[in-house]
Amino acid sequence: MEISLHTAKLLKELSKGERISFSRLSNDFFSQLIEERILQVQIQGRTRKSVYLPNSERLDDYLQNRYSINNLDNYIAHLETNNNNRTDNIKISGNSKLRKVRTFQGFLVNVLNPITVKLNGKEQILQPNPGSFTFIFDYQSFTIPAHVTVVGVENAENFRYIEKQKKLFSKYTPLFVCRYPQNQHKDLIKWLQSIPNPYLHFCDFDFAGITIYQNEYKKYLNERALLFLPLVVEELLPRFGNRNLYDKQLHLANQIISNEPNVVQLLQLINLHHKGLEQEILIDTL
Repeated sequence: MEISLHTAKLLKELSKGERISFSRLSNDFFSQLIEERILQVQIQGRTRKSVYLPNSERLDDYLQNRYSINNLDNYIAHLETNNNNRTDNIKISGNSKLRKVRTFQGFLVNVLNPITVKLNGKEQILQPNPGSFTFIFDYQSFTIPAHVTVVGVENAENFRYIEKQKKLFSKYTPLFVCRYPQNQHKDLIKWLQSIPNPYLHFCDFDFAGITIYQNEYKKYLNERALLFLPLVVEELLPRFGNRNLYDKQLHLANQIISNEPNVVQLLQLINLHHKGLEQEILIDTL
């Protein structure tokens, strides 16, 4: 897949720090960048939305990893010349056909106790090994026992130190998953849709965390997905919650529509204390 000249020029505007009307970026490519949180949406007034790039390095990494575009300026200049020379294409994009490149597919998994799984038709045992994780590349052939609950962990620190939070999951047989790199979300969703196991979403306890859960998981998994809300959050949120998170994310509150009990309860806690709680606090307070 080639990035068009028009799209590349819009990316250049964003990389210069300019804000662009949301309506100008209404295509799948920019939707993907927003989904990956490379681009951010800001609501201005009641209906107007603008999009901006908070970190140009993340965009550079994305373009290089996914499209082999090493320099956006050179890429634009090349397209403007209408020069289809294969040698030039390789210099500009690292790919003679200017097509999308995926170096990795799949996701990371972690466990608290040994779990017997199947990969490519062969049984193997996932073992807990703090500081080391398993990367599932051939996820299409990856299956787990029916009694296992998949727990999606949004933050890398919580995934890394999951053994410090094990008391939260005493009533489950959990398999923890973490998308890595961040643009691997679709691989994880495809796998989750292919298995019958229940899914728990373990995220930050704030408006952004709920929004990610609803937009990136719940809408694909429906009733099999539940937001994970440990009882301890009710105690920790007023003590360790961040008021700035609440203020900065307040514009997301109107996007959350749910009758799921855990979502409703978390929204009540957030609005009661006017604070959001980052899930990393659970690593050292349990």
